[in-house]
Amino acid sequence: MFIAGFPAGPWATNCYVIATAPGQPCVIVDPGQGSIDGVLEIVREQHLVPAAVLLTHGHIDHVWSVAPVATGFDIPALIHADDRYRLADPIGTTSSMGREQLLAMTKGALELTEPSEVRVIGDEEVLDLAGLGLRVRHAPGHTEGSVVFEIADVDAPIMLSGDLLFAGSIGRTDLPGGDGLAMVKSLTRVVLGAPDETLVLPGHGPQTTIGVERATNPYLVLADPAPRRGL
Repeated sequence: MFIAGFPAGPWATNCYVIATAPGQPCVIVDPGQGSIDGVLEIVREQHLVPAAVLLTHGHIDHVWSVAPVATGFDIPALIHADDRYRLADPIGTTSSMGREQLLAMTKGALELTEPSEVRVIGDEEVLDLAGLGLRVRHAPGHTEGSVVFEIADVDAPIMLSGDLLFAGSIGRTDLPGGDGLAMVKSLTRVVLGAPDETLVLPGHGPQTTIGVERATNPYLVLADPAPRRGL
């Protein structure tokens, strides 16, 4: 298994490139602002062939560069049906900042356009992409269409948790589309139901494991987790 991840842009959103091995097809997960050069470098150095862009949810910090990445490689972008609408207006559906503020923040580099090919995905769907067998788990709470992607056919299971779960924390629920009760249900079903050895690759911050979070993350034992992290 080949996994490369790096934090990109002012929100330090983790972008991941995943393949079964160097020289093979790959998927690109959550290409946020400032991620294009990092993706291109990994793909070039590892001789990878991009097959799709996967989006854990539709917030601006995770979809900023999806259109240029998907168009540049001529590949589809995949997002849950309930967050599909966010790709048409990622600024208006995520941020209180206006377009001009965002342009100033990013020195005029604004790649916010809709990908030419978007495919919607649903709960428990298994994606036959890059030989990875990615399983989609719908996990609303941070947004209506938040998902995690699970890879099970490896030595230790892998969970791309987006903004559902972080090391020591969880995603916020106070933005439009957020829902505290839905977050509790998603954490119970998706996170607490996963094996302890599962490697968690979150949307922000360092990687962790389900076992560590089960033992130490205070928000996994609260009846109503408070928002903490993620745009």
